[in-house]
Amino acid sequence: MTPSVRRTRRMLRVAGAGATALLALSACSSSPASSKDASAGSASGSAKPSGTVTVFAAASLQESFTALGKEFERQHPGTRISFGFGGSDTLAASITGGAPADVFAAASPRTMATVTDAEDVAGTPVTFVRNQLEIATLPGNPHKVASLKDLTKPGLKVVLCDRTVPCGAAARKALDAGHLRLTPVSYEQDVKSALTKVELKEADAAVVYRTDVRAAGDKVEGVEFPESAEAVNDYPIALLKNARNAETAKAFIALVRSAEGQKVLGAAGFLRP
Repeated sequence: MTPSVRRTRRMLRVAGAGATALLALSACSSSPASSKDASAGSASGSAKPSGTVTVFAAASLQESFTALGKEFERQHPGTRISFGFGGSDTLAASITGGAPADVFAAASPRTMATVTDAEDVAGTPVTFVRNQLEIATLPGNPHKVASLKDLTKPGLKVVLCDRTVPCGAAARKALDAGHLRLTPVSYEQDVKSALTKVELKEADAAVVYRTDVRAAGDKVEGVEFPESAEAVNDYPIALLKNARNAETAKAFIALVRSAEGQKVLGAAGFLRP
């Protein structure tokens, strides 16, 4: 065997060993990185909002949540926010009864407790806004309602929310604070129904939230009263345990609680938590 052949074989053996070591080092260093990158990519993909989120929310949130839902869909193309608005107690009963929903926004801690007590909430509900009562009268306030006491005048047709509904419980608390007794012509199942009675001139006045008076525009006139300070409602929001689209639901809750969301809610008349 000539010296040149021996040199060539030695070079090939060294090159082969070097390539083997390089491949081994590459395998040791790149495998975990690849796994980590794949995991990060997967996490990033799962965090990207997509699909439909079903939100059950108190009737008084209808206008502001509808606006926030549209904004969320604009920010995240391909998503859809589907709402179910109504009396918080009715919505809570639906959730505990198995109705499919991802998020619950209630008009009082008491109605949220119905859901948490049934262990249908994931995590801890958070108060995101507060709301205060106001009297809604016919445009121009023809009956000259200036106080909560004025609602007790004989012949005045007044509507309240049902006592089981947060706006009804708050109205009862305000009346108790003023040591007043009032017999309404009807009890309504949610605040929008109570307000509609005035808008249709089926009632002279209703005790509703100031956010609903503001949303009604010139259809009604609002009258503030000091007893309302004794009956301010906290509004909690929570991700539900059986949420079908939890990640996107969390993103919607984040929007509601963000500065942007608070701006929309504040413009509607809600108070900061």
